[in-house]
Amino acid sequence: MANKNLQELPKFEDNWSYLYFEKGKIDQYQKSIAFHYLEKSVPIPIETITLLMLGPGTTITHEAIKRISESRSLVAWTGEMGVRFYSAGYTGTYSARNLLKQVEVFSSPLRRDIAVRKMYQMRFDVVLEPTFSIEQIRGKEGARVRNFYKTYSEKVGVEWKSRSYDQNQWDYSDPLNRALSAANACLYGIVHAAILSSGFSPGIGFVHTGKQLSFVYDIADLYKTEISIPLAFDVVKESSFDVERRVRFLCRDYFKAAKLMKRIIPDIKEIIYGSDINAEGEDFPEGRDVAISY
Repeated sequence: MANKNLQELPKFEDNWSYLYFEKGKIDQYQKSIAFHYLEKSVPIPIETITLLMLGPGTTITHEAIKRISESRSLVAWTGEMGVRFYSAGYTGTYSARNLLKQVEVFSSPLRRDIAVRKMYQMRFDVVLEPTFSIEQIRGKEGARVRNFYKTYSEKVGVEWKSRSYDQNQWDYSDPLNRALSAANACLYGIVHAAILSSGFSPGIGFVHTGKQLSFVYDIADLYKTEISIPLAFDVVKESSFDVERRVRFLCRDYFKAAKLMKRIIPDIKEIIYGSDINAEGEDFPEGRDVAISY
């Protein structure tokens, strides 16, 4: 039944990834919408767009929002260059089946533990010890990511200090941190669109908790060491000029070339519906404490 439900969803992977606009107006245009700036009008084939990112200085009409809603495209209001994700509209399926399954997994300590371990395995290709707590898993995850930063820094010859920046003093952050934030913001937008398109909740996370985009961060983490971190380093290696804009374009091209859209929803499905495996606990090693404190 799960397979059938996912197949009935909009063909998320067949769409383009996203478009970003700023300093202009979006309005209805024929049977779709268009972006107007200066004296120009750029038609937007909204039926083929999964995510429409609206940056500063962008206005949009009621009729345009109606067209976007009918196409089930996600419209998101972001900061400059898509670096911050402020808000998003409604999109996706009308069925609550996947949402209810996500809640079921979250509510069961055993199923939730399976989901956390599955994400770690998908990310690092490592099976965790059965006795590890969520705190230990987070610690091991953090150590692996820090080691990846160090290793990739040495590989490409770009100095790496730490993941640190002040959103209130953005221009004073080093180019690499700005590039990383821009790349991650683009990745979050695509993942957010996938989650909403498939009827899951972006706020019900398993490793990340307590935030409105916790599940977005969970899923995006699956791809950071493959996509956003290397792309950010590569952009800065080439030049420290205009890194946010350049990394955003590079992400867009990479998402399309790597067909990331075709991977996200099946990965989400594997995490959520895969938690039914051994759900009764009969095949787990003796002595395993499944009542993990989150």
